[in-house]
Amino acid sequence: MLSRPHQRGVTFIEVMVVLVIMGVLMAVAAPSFGPWITGTRIRSTAESVLAGIQYAKSEATTRNTQVRFQLTSNLGNTCQRSTNRGNWVVDIVDADATADSVENKCDVAPSDTTAPSILQVRSASETGNGVAIAAGASQVVFNGLGRQVPISPATTASVVTIDITPASSAGSCVASGGKVTCLRIVVSPGGLARMCNPAVSASDPQSC
Repeated sequence: MLSRPHQRGVTFIEVMVVLVIMGVLMAVAAPSFGPWITGTRIRSTAESVLAGIQYAKSEATTRNTQVRFQLTSNLGNTCQRSTNRGNWVVDIVDADATADSVENKCDVAPSDTTAPSILQVRSASETGNGVAIAAGASQVVFNGLGRQVPISPATTASVVTIDITPASSAGSCVASGGKVTCLRIVVSPGGLARMCNPAVSASDPQSC
């Protein structure tokens, strides 16, 4: 007579042991999750801002006209230029770069023939929360040669920096003793835009 094969499942004790081990591993790894997530959001925001600046420069040289990158408070009909928000708008400068703006018109459909001649927009919400922006200027204007245009006719173009750091509740930068890798966008008067890390030494290719 054939005997029925013995079937053995997972016991309750084995399940509890596995859960305890998983709990310990998560407790050990948890402290590094926060800085990692914030760092990922910072990089996504920096890449978005850099992409907008590079797009503005590319359109300026392609169209042989002045094109502007602007940081704005929001993308609605109440938008204002801002140095601490991650929303951005790229538009063609139809008149004086010191006066012509997309303020209060960020919700106008993109068009290169209808004022305010918006070419592209990007919302800060696309890259997540927990990120702070600190820009040296709320706009960067490029001419047909891909160089910066002075914001004021009486001045010369200068280096524009945009720092992307954690929000106050999301940690602090490595340079300040924290665990989050913060980034900076630098735009030279000649129009070169690049991303760098303020925390690394000057000999590092990623340095600012």
